[in-house]
Amino acid sequence: MNEYNSSPYMIERIVAALSYITVGFAGFVWLILGVFTKAQLRPFLQYHIFQSIFISIAYFIVVMVLGFFLNILSFIPLLNRIVAQLTFYLNAPLFGNYSLIQTFVYGIIIYLTITSFMGQYSRIPWISDIIDQNVRHY
Repeated sequence: MNEYNSSPYMIERIVAALSYITVGFAGFVWLILGVFTKAQLRPFLQYHIFQSIFISIAYFIVVMVLGFFLNILSFIPLLNRIVAQLTFYLNAPLFGNYSLIQTFVYGIIIYLTITSFMGQYSRIPWISDIIDQNVRHY
């Protein structure tokens, strides 16, 4: 059986799931340990570690850029009320104490964590395509 087609070990599943929960930190630590021990990571683990790190960085960049533009738009007289209302509705508690944005982000994290723990390749449009092109080799 080929290494690329074999099912992942339980430790790989756990590290992949923890990588999403810890916003890529557990995966980054696993990468560093792999460099020091000169261990070759299997494609399943590479895929999930790099996807979790990429998602974390992309989320940070989107939040910072969006916050910057919304801050600028809040100084424009006619747009400041629209921006304030939009910001309020997106951040107002919707499900319990969680806003619409928090619910969406936590839903994605839960999906990625569960599918990686099950030993599957989690798919997110556009992001998974980038990771596929740069990590998985068949």
